[in-house]
Amino acid sequence: MGLQDNVISYGSALVLSLLLLLPLLAKGCDMFTGQWVKDASYPLYDPSTCPFIRREFACKKNGRPDLDYPTFRWQPHGCELARFNGVDFLQKNRGKKIMFVGDSLSLNQWQSLTCMLHSSVPKSPYTITTQGTITTFTFQEYGVEIKIDRNEYLVDIVSEKIGNVMKLDSINDGKNWLGMDTLIFNTWHWWSRKSWDYIQIGRNITKDMDRMEAFEIALGTWGKWVDTVVDTRKTRVFFQGISPSHYNGTLWGEPTAHSCEGQKEPLLGTNYPGGLPPEVGVLKRALGKITKPVTLLDITMLSLLRKDGHPSIYGLGGRNDCSHWCLSGVPDTWNEILYNYML
Repeated sequence: MGLQDNVISYGSALVLSLLLLLPLLAKGCDMFTGQWVKDASYPLYDPSTCPFIRREFACKKNGRPDLDYPTFRWQPHGCELARFNGVDFLQKNRGKKIMFVGDSLSLNQWQSLTCMLHSSVPKSPYTITTQGTITTFTFQEYGVEIKIDRNEYLVDIVSEKIGNVMKLDSINDGKNWLGMDTLIFNTWHWWSRKSWDYIQIGRNITKDMDRMEAFEIALGTWGKWVDTVVDTRKTRVFFQGISPSHYNGTLWGEPTAHSCEGQKEPLLGTNYPGGLPPEVGVLKRALGKITKPVTLLDITMLSLLRKDGHPSIYGLGGRNDCSHWCLSGVPDTWNEILYNYML
C-alpha cells in the first residue's frame, strides 16, 4: 500500500468516525446507558500483537479457553459511539502528554490504551521508561506520551516515626501531575484495605475511620487541588469512575456463584440486579462540588454487566482475580468512550 492509499484509508476512517459521532452530539447522547451486543469486528486488537502487555491482564496468553468475552461491543441507547481510530487519536494528540493517575485499575486502562494505539501503528517506534512511580509510553513518531502515575489514594501517605500516615487533607504528589494536556484520575479499589498505620486530618490523628467517609474527604481534597492548581484551559480533567468487582453472584441473579470464575458472557440487559455500589454516589457528590470542569467517565454500570470480563484464574499466579480486567476487553470500551469525548 502506497502513501496515497494510506492517506485515503486514514481519511475514510476519520470521516466515518465523525459521521458516527454526529448523532451522539445532536442528541446529547448518554454514552453510559445501553447494553452489550455481539460484534464480529471486535476486539479492536489481538492481545498477542501487544508485546508489552502485563501478565495479569493477558488472559488469552495465560490459557483462558473461552474467547467470546472480547467480542462484545458497548451499544449506547439511541446513538452510536465512534469506533476507536488509533491514528486519529495520535494525530489529535501530537506532541501532547496524557497521564493516568490512580491504582491498578488505572494501570489496566493505561495498558489498554497503549495496546490499542500500538496495534493501530504497529511499525511506529516507541519507548517505555520508568522514573519513580511514573511510567511513560512514548510514540516517538507523534511525540505523544501516555503516562501512568501509580497512586492508590490520590492523597499522601507519609512515613513518620509513628508509622505510615495517610494525610487526607494533603496532595504533595500533585506536582507530578502538572504540565499534562489530559489527566485521567481514579481511586477506590484500595480503600477497603488498610495499607497505612494512621489517618490524619489537620492535627487530628486516628488509627482508622469509616472508609467511605475517608474516601469522600480524600476526594474533596483532590477536588480542591483541581480547583486551585489545574488550569483547565490547558488541561482536560477526567475521572475514571468506579470499576466494579464480581465476587457475589447474588448481585447478578446467580446466588450459587461466589466469584466470576467460569463466567462466559455478560448480562445482556441494561441494568444490574444488585444496583450501583454506594461509592458511586460518594464520587458523584464530590465531583458536584468542584467548580472547574471535570468529566466523569461513568463506566460503573456498563462494567457491572461484564461479570465475564475479569481474569479470574487466568491472571497473575492463578489467583481468582475478579477485580481487574482481561485485555483485550472491557477497559478498551472505557478508552473508546474517552476517545469520543476527545473528538
